[in-house]
Amino acid sequence: MASCLFCKIIAGEIPSTRVYEDDQLVVITDISPQAPLHCLVIPRKHIPTLNELTEEDTGLVGEMVRRASMTAREHGHGDEGYRTVFNCNAGAGQSVFHIHLHLLAGRRFTWPPG
Repeated sequence: MASCLFCKIIAGEIPSTRVYEDDQLVVITDISPQAPLHCLVIPRKHIPTLNELTEEDTGLVGEMVRRASMTAREHGHGDEGYRTVFNCNAGAGQSVFHIHLHLLAGRRFTWPPG
């Protein structure tokens, strides 16, 4: 999608700090980190919100979660703990309408989240 921020980042049109990439996913550091480790796991496939997921996307979402777990462990946070978050629509805090999984680690988290 031509106007999508994450599509432009994936295409290399907007600079980012990439932590990982493969044929399905790109992992970048968040430009406004909310924890010492704050990465975004972004699928290359443009899907605006979780509401648009189809059955064919099941494996993709699983890979997003698996990659978040691997990234947390690679950065030394696997044992101390980390949080993963999908936001769906503006009322839940989604500001870029291309699904992405937040990975946060390196500090203590409270419940319920804000």
